[in-house]
Amino acid sequence: MNVTTVTPNATTLDAAQLAASNGTSSTSAGSAASPSALGALTSNYSDFLSLLTTQLQNQNPTSPMDSSQFTTELVQFSSVEQQINTNTNLAQLVSLTQAGNITQASSMLGATVSATSTQLPLQNGSAALSFTAPSAQPVTIAITNADGQNLYDASVNASPGANNWTWNGTDSSGGTLPDGAYNVAVTSTAADGTATAVPFTVTGTATSVDSQSNNLTLNLGAVSVPFTAITSVNRPSTGS
Repeated sequence: MNVTTVTPNATTLDAAQLAASNGTSSTSAGSAASPSALGALTSNYSDFLSLLTTQLQNQNPTSPMDSSQFTTELVQFSSVEQQINTNTNLAQLVSLTQAGNITQASSMLGATVSATSTQLPLQNGSAALSFTAPSAQPVTIAITNADGQNLYDASVNASPGANNWTWNGTDSSGGTLPDGAYNVAVTSTAADGTATAVPFTVTGTATSVDSQSNNLTLNLGAVSVPFTAITSVNRPSTGS
């Protein structure tokens, strides 16, 4: 008696390749897995089971399929699903952490903040900066706009140690400049005429907090500074 077997053209479908073909392979831990990824994986899983069932029904009785092969593919599907769920949970955790950081940072609003920045925040017609001089020496403070145009120069006879300087927001001709962000440079001049940059910090009132691309910044009016640049925070005292 002759036995006729039916062998379909479909071959065993690899789970990882099937998932990857629909863009549902595991993403990096730092990126969010879209909800459609799980839906696509479920659809692929159903297609895989249909193909597998067809192969089992039409396999050659004299050469049956290797059970370990489709078992491995089932495990691959499970692994991809777990990775998608892990990425989704990590994305949620990152979002919650960012929200917590913003909440904590909001407590700094209204405080006087000093930070390392090359921009000076002019707020309510006033700005301030601090620098440290190694010895008594003349120091020049230059204020320029975003285009590099010189607006104001100040000559200061610095004393050894910490020095504070305030600006009333006027230009060299006595005109009043609008509040905003202005470039600032502090330099000292040696006896031979060599100019040396003097490290300084700017001071302003914290007005808002921004979170962009996982980076948290504090705004001092029109000047944005990363939290790593903040050197001191003085919160306004509250009366009892």
